[in-house]
Amino acid sequence: MNTLLRCLLLAGVAFGAQANSKAPITIAIHGGAGTITRANLGPEQEKAYHAKLQQALDAGYAVLDKGGPALEAVQAAIKVMEDSPLFNAGLGAVYTWDGEHELDASIMDGKTLNAGAVAGVKTVKHPIEAAYRVMTQSPHVMLSGQGADDFAKEQGLALVDNHYFDTEFRKKALDKAKEQIKLSGYQARNYLAGDYKYGTVGAVALDADGNLAAATSTGGMTAKRYGRIGDSPVIGAGTYAENGVCAVSATGHGEYFIRLNIAADICARVRYQGKDVKTAADEVIHGRLQQLGGTGGVIVLGADGSITQPFNTEGMYRGYRNSAGSKTLIYGNP
Repeated sequence: MNTLLRCLLLAGVAFGAQANSKAPITIAIHGGAGTITRANLGPEQEKAYHAKLQQALDAGYAVLDKGGPALEAVQAAIKVMEDSPLFNAGLGAVYTWDGEHELDASIMDGKTLNAGAVAGVKTVKHPIEAAYRVMTQSPHVMLSGQGADDFAKEQGLALVDNHYFDTEFRKKALDKAKEQIKLSGYQARNYLAGDYKYGTVGAVALDADGNLAAATSTGGMTAKRYGRIGDSPVIGAGTYAENGVCAVSATGHGEYFIRLNIAADICARVRYQGKDVKTAADEVIHGRLQQLGGTGGVIVLGADGSITQPFNTEGMYRGYRNSAGSKTLIYGNP
């Protein structure tokens, strides 16, 4: 009897340890960084942004709370923002020089290091879904242009006319940008110093099984030409995830994020130097990126559920949710 009781007790301890070993489910999101100022963002607009960020967080967290995978959670959160004209992604996508919309997205699985991306798609309602299908239903990592649109159609994804993405606010931004660019020249450095380069949405998540995922989606750069592609669909630059290390989604001046391989650099500092996610992200965003002249920010989620969301601009739409609560922010640090 004593032996049986001892075995039952040990089994109970083992079961309890297994039950408590679940990772602290967490999701963090961003809706872009850049020229966000209290001067040009009124109280009602701020309220709208906070509400939409919260809706995105709730959508992603609901997946995690039911035991769903991080890969599904980041898509759920991003699709909410892709459906909103408030953000430069999906419906809120900016205009190219020619008055069209070209959208980019990427996703990465921290468990397998598999990844998928699309660049320059014009008819995919939710580019993040197309990126996921590239990862799971093709042997490739990135598809671009018409080929990516064709692939999305073959996959049965929701397609729309390019004019679906039209918004009056973004059209006015294009007209203003073209006036300024014509005065300075498209290739001039002061073009890239303008307000045209910002706007992305992203999400990182940690599920109960300890799997990390990261995803990013964008409408690109206002008045872009020549098929320009930024960092959002580039694995390692705008998106990166690795179990046991961290997950990152970036937003900002894409050319700099590509050159510095921002997302992967942050995780490399965690993996090889043993730094916590806050230290690693601060070194990159407030150090290397800023020293080179780049601007923007990142959301980073550690394998232990720790969150950091540094940026070197005035504001960044962002938020997070875990078992302790939920918070959305625009300015400053929490």
